[in-house]
Amino acid sequence: MSLATRFKLSFPTTNQLIISILIAALGWVSGQALSRIDQDLRIMYAEYTLGAADLAHISADVIRYRNTIIRSLEAENQTVFERITESLPSQRARIQHAVDRYASASLRVSRSGRSEEKDIQAVRESLDQYFHVASKTIDLLSQEWRAGSAAEATELRRKAEIHAADNGGPKVMQVSLALDRLLETVAEVAKDMRDEGTKTIVTTGYWIVGGSFFIALLNLFLGRSQAAPPIPSSRPNETAPSDAPPAPVRRGLESGAAR
Repeated sequence: MSLATRFKLSFPTTNQLIISILIAALGWVSGQALSRIDQDLRIMYAEYTLGAADLAHISADVIRYRNTIIRSLEAENQTVFERITESLPSQRARIQHAVDRYASASLRVSRSGRSEEKDIQAVRESLDQYFHVASKTIDLLSQEWRAGSAAEATELRRKAEIHAADNGGPKVMQVSLALDRLLETVAEVAKDMRDEGTKTIVTTGYWIVGGSFFIALLNLFLGRSQAAPPIPSSRPNETAPSDAPPAPVRRGLESGAAR
């Protein structure tokens, strides 16, 4: 006894194979579309939602760094100055680490042509310029506490204040503008990804609905053609009427009529 006979299995017909292949193909297309949407959603969360939060933290950290510089200008003695400025290296490292972490993600170009790579490079350049100015201010203040006379110390503090106001302020504004432009580009790229995901969802929905109706109609017509009864033959010698008597009885009846 074969395995198919034991379990009462029957081999599928050609029509069943066609319908099964169509259903499998429709499921595969839908699965691929949903997988792509899921990947885009993960990218939007990991690289854009969290990335935008990191960029906002960068702006706040730059302002905190700037305030630390201003506080160091008001230090009464060298001990207070060193205590205030000892946190500057860690603040700068945190800012640069946030920028590098965002730059390591997959940067894209929006439909309008705005490039995340160019904007993140502009942010880096503006930060480097500001940190260079801030370092110059700290160097002038450090020289103040090592000055040989009060007049020299006063002159160094005045130079540091002028340098921080005339150069540090505009550089901070430049960093803020670069971050704002980058955030606008991030928002545009995220919107493009959302629009693509919405389009994919709508297209997949049309494929599922249209494919389901097509398979249903195909199954209906294929099942009807398979269940149609056979057409009887028109040749008289192939089939005899069901109400006709057998041949021996018919011959007896004909001989009796001849008598």
